Amino acid sequence: MKKIPCVVSAAAFALVVAPTAGIAGTSSGDGRVTADEARSLHAGVQVAPKSSSVRSGSAAATNPYLGMVLDQSSVDYSYWKSVLRKGAAERARSSRLEENKRAASGGNLRAPAIYDEKEIDGTQSNDSRAEAERIGVFGTAAGKNNRVRILGSQQQYSLSETTLAPVPEDNGSIPLAGDSGLGPREKTTTTGTIGDGPHGSAGDGTGDVDFYSITAVAGEQLILDTSGGTLDTLIGLYSADGTLLAVDDDAGSGLASLLTYDVTESGTYYAAVVGYKSGGSFPADPMDSGSGNGVGREGDYPLAMTRTTVDKDFYAVWLRPGDVLGGSGLSGADSLTVFRPDGTEMVGAEEMDASFLYPPNSPLPGAGTTALAYVAEQAGWYALQVDGAQGDYQVALEAYRPGGQLAPGPVQRIFLDFNGQRVNTAIWGGSGVRTLSPFNAFLSSWGLSKSQERELINKITTEVNENLKWDLRAKGLNPNVQVTIVNSQNSADIYGKARVSRVIVGGTIAESGISTIGIAQYIDPGNYAMDDQALVLLDAMSEASGPAYSLNTYMNESSDRVAFVSQAVGNVVAHEVGHLIGNYHTNNTNETANLMDAGGTGFVDLFGVGPDGVGGTADDTDTDFGTDEYIPAEGFTGLENTLNVSAWAFTKR
Repeated sequence: MKKIPCVVSAAAFALVVAPTAGIAGTSSGDGRVTADEARSLHAGVQVAPKSSSVRSGSAAATNPYLGMVLDQSSVDYSYWKSVLRKGAAERARSSRLEENKRAASGGNLRAPAIYDEKEIDGTQSNDSRAEAERIGVFGTAAGKNNRVRILGSQQQYSLSETTLAPVPEDNGSIPLAGDSGLGPREKTTTTGTIGDGPHGSAGDGTGDVDFYSITAVAGEQLILDTSGGTLDTLIGLYSADGTLLAVDDDAGSGLASLLTYDVTESGTYYAAVVGYKSGGSFPADPMDSGSGNGVGREGDYPLAMTRTTVDKDFYAVWLRPGDVLGGSGLSGADSLTVFRPDGTEMVGAEEMDASFLYPPNSPLPGAGTTALAYVAEQAGWYALQVDGAQGDYQVALEAYRPGGQLAPGPVQRIFLDFNGQRVNTAIWGGSGVRTLSPFNAFLSSWGLSKSQERELINKITTEVNENLKWDLRAKGLNPNVQVTIVNSQNSADIYGKARVSRVIVGGTIAESGISTIGIAQYIDPGNYAMDDQALVLLDAMSEASGPAYSLNTYMNESSDRVAFVSQAVGNVVAHEVGHLIGNYHTNNTNETANLMDAGGTGFVDLFGVGPDGVGGTADDTDTDFGTDEYIPAEGFTGLENTLNVSAWAFTKR
C-alpha cells in the first residue's frame, strides 16, 4: 500500500504557480511549472514520462533525493524509487552494516529485544496514541537495549464481496460520479475504461476520468486497487467539495494503483481513476468533466473498492534529545509513522525505503517493506503507528546517538572549495573524473569582477556560518553545536583529514556530467560520515535573466549584487550540507520557506528574494532551517524539523 496524503485546493495551485507562472501547456524547462504540472507535483505525483528512454537518459542522471534539480517536471520519481528499493536491498546484505551497528552501540552489540504485542483481537486496546503500548526495555540510556523487534498482528476482518456493473459515461466529475454502493466491511469489484467517454481520444481530447462515489464513516478505511490490469493508472480521492485528499500512482502490481485512506470524517468521498499523462494527470476542476489536461494512457482497468474496519497499532518508546531513531518494516508492516510526545506527526513512510541514501558507515536499518529515520527533539515518549495488510507483521526499531558523540575526535570541519577541482563525479552519479571550473570563472556572468572575488567568498562563508552554526546554536535544541567552516581562500586544502567534509563551489553541468544545481553524496541522519562531499555548480545560477533558477532573473540596477549572490550561493551550499547531515527535501510549493526546499521550483524563496521580487534589496528574506512538510513527491509524510536534525548533527563527544 502507498498513500500520498495531500490537501489540495484551487487556491493552493494558484499559490504554487503564481511566483513562476508559465503558459499552460508544455513545461518551459527553466524551473517554471504549468498549472497542470503544479497540480500533480503538489499532490506528490510525477509529471515526467515513465519510459526506458527517460530512465537511461538525462532525467535519470540526477538523483532527485540528493540533487537540486533545475526542473522538477523532468524527474521520473517512479524510476528513482525503484533504484532506492534495489539499493536498500543491496545495502542490507552488506556485512559492514552489522559492524556499523556495533560501532554505534559502543562496541557492545546486543541481540534485539523481542516485544510481543499485547493487544487481544477485538479489544482495540492499542488503537490510539493515548493507548500506545510502552516498550520500556528500549532506549539509548544505560541499561536499555537500543534495538528491538516488534512482533504484532493486524486483526483480520471478514468482508462480503459484491460486483458492480461498469458505470456508464459520462462519469468524469464529482457531480456525475457513479455510485459504488459500497457498504460497511464490503469489497466491490468492477471494471472500467479510460478513453471511452466524451473527453477521451475519440471525443474532445481533454482527457477521460472515471469517478465513483463512496460513503464511509469516521474510523473506517478505504482501499482502492487497480491491480490485475495493464493500464498505467492513478487514483485520487476527493472530498465532496473537490479537495484532493490522497493520491496513489504505482503502489499496486506493476503500474497499477493501490490507495489506502483512513477516514477521519463521516461523509461521501469520490474516487477518481485516470490514465497516467506526463505533464499532469488530474483534471483542473473535479466538478467539470471537461477540465482535463489532455489524453494520457487509455485502456481497460479493473477496480476493487474496499470499505473496512481498521486495526491501528500504536507503540511508544522513550527517546532522549538527539537520539537517532531508525525503523524498518521487516514483514507485513507497510507503513510506519512517528509522533512527537505532543502528538504531532513528524515522519511517515508507506512502502518507502530511502536507506540506500545513507552513507556506508550508517548503522540505521532498512530494506524491509518500508523504512524511516528521525532525530528526537526532546525527551519523552514517542509514538510509533504501524499499519499494513491484515495479519502478522514485524518491525525493527533501533536508536543511536549522533555520530559525533560515538568516539573522540576533532570538531567537524566543512571545507568550501572555490578553486576548481579535478574530481571523480561518479560519487554523485556522474561519469568519472572531470575538471571543474573555479568560482571566479562565473563572476562576470553576474555583473561582477574578479577583484570582488575575495569579498564574495568571505560573504558566502559568512552566510554558510550563519546557516550551519550560528542559527543552530541560537535556535536549535542542541546546546553543544560544534562545527568549523573554512574556505580555500583562507585555508590550505584540508580535505582528506579526519572529520572534514568538502563542498566544491564551481563547475558546470557540462563539465561535471550531472544535470543539477547542487548535489550531495548522501543523506545521513545522525551524521555518521564526516568525510563526505557535495557539489554546487554555478552555470545555471549564472545564466542570463529568465529562468527561475538563475540569480540574474532577480537582479537589476537596484540590486546589491555582491550581497545577493553571496546570500543565494551560501543558501545553496547550506542546502547541500543539509543533506550530508541528515535532511531530506521539504515542500517547495507551500508558503513555508526552508533551506531544504527541493529544487525545480520555489527558487525565489531559497535564494531569499523579498516581496519586491528583486534580490539584493532591503526586503530580502532570511531563509533558514526550520519545520516544514516533507516534499510529497519523495514519499515521506509529516513534518521535518531540519533545524533539529542539523543541530544534533554537529555535536562532539
